[in-house]
Amino acid sequence: MDDQAIIALFWARDEMAIGETKAKYGRLCRGIARNILGNEEDAEECENDTYLKTWQAIPPQRPAVLPAYLGRIARNIALNRWKAGRADKRGGGEVPLSLDELGDCVSGREDPDLDEGEVLVAIERFLDSLEQADRLVFLLRYWQLEPVTAIARRMAWSESKVTSRLFRLRKRLKSQLEKEGIRI
Repeated sequence: MDDQAIIALFWARDEMAIGETKAKYGRLCRGIARNILGNEEDAEECENDTYLKTWQAIPPQRPAVLPAYLGRIARNIALNRWKAGRADKRGGGEVPLSLDELGDCVSGREDPDLDEGEVLVAIERFLDSLEQADRLVFLLRYWQLEPVTAIARRMAWSESKVTSRLFRLRKRLKSQLEKEGIRI
């Protein structure tokens, strides 16, 4: 079933929408949550919470790109769960590692004058400037929070190639943000 038909089912309040969404995008939602939480049971709960949140949001929202919409919901739910249970003894999946890596690009200081929308637009421009493989690697690591080993398998690259590529991408992002006068 195509995405517009699934969205139409949500708009019609047809419960088949959830089954169709799970069949087509369940793996994506669970994978994002698993990468963040490092726990299959928590990831399954986040996946189910994603369907509930989507049911509550459509209508009135009509997502233009359903997998991105679902991925954002799953990611936010998983990050909220990760923050709530962030005790050191529970681990934390890939979140601490990814945030540490991005520490090269950001200062970690709060800037009250920083316009979040301006930063998002600058990051979108950065992503648009990348070749497809670089964009995919960057998004897999820092949006879906996939481990380097999984990215290497997916791209059929060595782990060292993924690591060095990510390092260069972070440097490029930092440089572009600085050129645009954005210091985060």
